[in-house]
Amino acid sequence: MRRYALRFVALGYLAAILIAPLGVVFYRTFQDGFASAWEALSTTETIHAFKLTLIITAIAVPLNTVFGIICAIAIVRRRFPGKGLLNAFIDLPLALSPVVVGLSLFLLYGRTGWFGGFFERHDIQVLFALPAMVIATIFVSLPFVAREVVPTLREVGDEQEQAARTLGASGWQTFRRITLPSIRWAVIYGVILTTARCLGEYGAVAVISGRIQGQTETATLRVEERYDSFDLAGAYAIAIVLALIAIAVLLLMTLVKPREGTT
Repeated sequence: MRRYALRFVALGYLAAILIAPLGVVFYRTFQDGFASAWEALSTTETIHAFKLTLIITAIAVPLNTVFGIICAIAIVRRRFPGKGLLNAFIDLPLALSPVVVGLSLFLLYGRTGWFGGFFERHDIQVLFALPAMVIATIFVSLPFVAREVVPTLREVGDEQEQAARTLGASGWQTFRRITLPSIRWAVIYGVILTTARCLGEYGAVAVISGRIQGQTETATLRVEERYDSFDLAGAYAIAIVLALIAIAVLLLMTLVKPREGTT
């Protein structure tokens, strides 16, 4: 009886916190029919916001994947001064507010910032442009691949890698044929989490993007702009697309987990 009570409490909590708000968004999106939602999604500014979101994600995810794998291998397989500090810094984006990240970019790349003068002299736009938005998104989504790969590397051990090196395999051959296959599902799982974080990023991007419609407005910023403009149909429609993407990511994670457990 106690077991079922705990399940009921857990499911009830999830329903109140997650399912109910999502259900309201679905209802508000289509309460006036599908046509109004489609009209809101088909505007030039909304299409550009989704394109910009996908571009930022397409840049940030591969970079964080490569960085995460390298950091995980360094943490688990190497010994070097500052290893503990690196391990702690990887978790920094999880503890730091995205708004603080955006403000720190102003201190670095603003006109009076450390690097602002250099970029201004060379006529390179960082703030209120794609570069700053990519940097902010990379920072907030940095830990996920590394944090998935590190425990997997520790679990599989390095016996096969040592055997491969003993047989004359180069470092790249060992990585490609031994290390990468053993961590592939952890990498995929980390990539999924990183993608979800990039698609849903708001705080840091809101600070440094300038929110220029048709230029530096992402999908999450577009939701707020439509809501503030009292275009509730547009705000709900964009939000529902982001919610559907999140659901797709959740389903993909569910499919990955069993495979990861069988390898």
